[in-house]
Amino acid sequence: MTPFSRWQSKNKVFTRALVLLSSFAAGTVATSAATPAQSGLAIMGATVFSATGAAPLSETVLISNGRIIAVGSDLAVPAGYHRIDASGEALLPGFFDLHTHWTPGGVPRDTPLIANADLAAGVTTSNDFNASPESFEARRQWLSTLIAPHVNLCGRLSTPGGHGADWADTETTKWVNTPAAARAGVDAIEAYNPDCLGEVMTDGWRYGTAPDMTSMNEDTIAALVDEAHKYHLPVLTHTVTVTKGAEAGEAKVDIIAHALQDRDIDDATIAAIKQGGSALAPTLAVYEPNKPGHSGAPSAQSLRKWDFALRNTLKLYNAGVPIALGTDAGMPATLHGKAALREMELLVKAGIPASAALIAGTANSAGAMGELADRGTIEVGKRADLVLIQGKPWDDIADVEKIDRVFVDGRLVSGSGAPPPNGDLPMPAVKVNALIDNFERADGRSNLNTLVVTNPDGGLDRSQEILQVIPRSDSDHALLMTAKMAVKENATVSVILPLTKGSIAPADLRAYHGVRFELRGDGDYEVVFNSLKGTWVAAASGSGSWKTIELPFTAFQHASRTLKNEAEPVWTGNDLTELEIVDHRAAGARSWLELDNVTLY
Repeated sequence: MTPFSRWQSKNKVFTRALVLLSSFAAGTVATSAATPAQSGLAIMGATVFSATGAAPLSETVLISNGRIIAVGSDLAVPAGYHRIDASGEALLPGFFDLHTHWTPGGVPRDTPLIANADLAAGVTTSNDFNASPESFEARRQWLSTLIAPHVNLCGRLSTPGGHGADWADTETTKWVNTPAAARAGVDAIEAYNPDCLGEVMTDGWRYGTAPDMTSMNEDTIAALVDEAHKYHLPVLTHTVTVTKGAEAGEAKVDIIAHALQDRDIDDATIAAIKQGGSALAPTLAVYEPNKPGHSGAPSAQSLRKWDFALRNTLKLYNAGVPIALGTDAGMPATLHGKAALREMELLVKAGIPASAALIAGTANSAGAMGELADRGTIEVGKRADLVLIQGKPWDDIADVEKIDRVFVDGRLVSGSGAPPPNGDLPMPAVKVNALIDNFERADGRSNLNTLVVTNPDGGLDRSQEILQVIPRSDSDHALLMTAKMAVKENATVSVILPLTKGSIAPADLRAYHGVRFELRGDGDYEVVFNSLKGTWVAAASGSGSWKTIELPFTAFQHASRTLKNEAEPVWTGNDLTELEIVDHRAAGARSWLELDNVTLY
C-alpha cells in the first residue's frame, strides 16, 4: 500500500486545520516579495520524486495559483508561464518538521531567522510547540508578513510536575492528570484555534536521572486524544519509553515522538502502536550522541539509549508503522532547518531505505498531520511546496544537503533568484495604555487584555502559587498571590502581567517614565521588566499596610547574561514584554502579596 492510499484509508483529514493553514499560508506568501506575479510556473525536466511510492521520473510540473495543475513527461507549457529548466536536478515535495521549538534559546533564535533556516533546508511545513496559546493570534499575524514556511502552532499539555510543566506557566502548558482535566485542558486550548496538540507529555520519564512519578495515566491520555479528535486536532506526544509507547498506541495518538529508547521494543507494543494508527517521529537529530555543538564525549547512558532508539525505529518501520519527520529543533545543538536534513540521514543510519526516509519527511508527515489532501506529495491539486535538489537523494540520502531552490505555494522563497531572506528584525512594537491592571475586569484579564499568569521556580519540585482577585473595599478589588515555597535553594514565585497578549509582541513604553503600583506584602520583592534583550530589575518592599511604590525606568538595572561578543544591552523602552513581581523566600516558607492599580506614568 502506498503512503497516499494508506493515509486515505485512515480517513483522518483534519478539515479545520487545513482551512486555517490554507488561508494563513496564502497570506504568508502573498505578502512576501517572492517571485513576481505571473500566470503560472513550469518546472521542466527535473526527476520528480513524488513521494507517492512511484519511481522517480523525468517530468514537467505545472503550477497555477499556488497549486499543482499538471504533472507529466509530455506536457505543453501554456503561453505566459514562467519556465524553470531543472534538467539534472531532483524535484521533491517540501519537507516537514513536526517537532520544533521556535525559542530564543535555539539556533537561530529569532523568528525571521528560523524561517530563513527552515526554507534554506527545504522545510516548508513546521510544527512549533514553544509559545503560549495566548500568543497564537499575534504570531500568525507576524508570520504572515514574513517569507516563511507554513507554521502549525500547537498547544501543550502535561501532568503536574511532568516534563514541560517544570518550566512553563499553566497557560503555556496545561496541567492534567485525570480524564476530566484532560478534556477541560483540550477545550481551553481549542478556544485559541490551535493547529494541533503537542507536545502532550505522556511520558514524564526523566531520562534515567530521577524516578518516574509524573507520567500521564492511560485513562487521561485516552480522554485527551478523544477530546482533541472531536475538534479534528492531531495529537503529538512526548513518549520515550516502550511502555508509554504502547499506551500511546492504544489511545490512538496520531504521532509518537520521540524514539522509544529505554529497552528493546516488544511485539505487543509494536502491535498496539500499529493498531492505534500512530506514526512515529523519532527525532533522532536531537539524540545523536556525537552531533556538532555537543561538548565532551557522550555518556554510556546516552550511547545505550541511542542504540535502542535506532533499533526500535527500524523495528517499527519494518512492522509497517509510518515513520514521520521531527527533530526537536531549537533544543541544544539541534539547528532549525539543518536538523531536518540530518534526521533523514539518521533514519537511513537506522537501516531505513533512503526513499522511505524521504517519504517520512514528506507524505508520511503530511498524512500523520491530516494534511495529505493538501500537501506532501507531487500530485495534481496539491499545494506547490517543492524542493529542487542537485542530486538523487533516493540513491544517496546525503544529497538532501544539496538544496538548490525551494518553493512555497508555488513561489520561489529560497535559492538562486529568490527574494532576500528575512532581516533579523523583532516583531513590531505595540504602544500600550498607561493602566496595566486595576484587577476590576470580571473575566480575569488585565486592562491591557492580557492573561495574568504565575511563574514558580522550575524543576520537578516547584513552589506552589495561587492567584485570586479579592475585595479591597465595597467597590474595589486587588490581586492576592499566596505561595508555599519548594524545599530547594533559590525558591521563587512571581506574578507576570504581560504587556501584550502571550508576551510575544514587544511593548513600546517610550511615552512613559516609570511604573507605579500599590503593594501590601511580607518583605522584599524584585520588580522586573522582561524584554527581548533580557531582564531589567529594581527593588521594592512590602509591609502589612498598603503603600504606593513608584519606580522610574532609570531605577532598573540589566540582570541577564549577554551572549558572547554581544554588548551589554541598554534600556530602549520599546522592546518590553512583561512586568513581573518576583518573590524570593526561604525553602519551605510561605509567602503572600497583594497588588493593585499597576500603572505606567
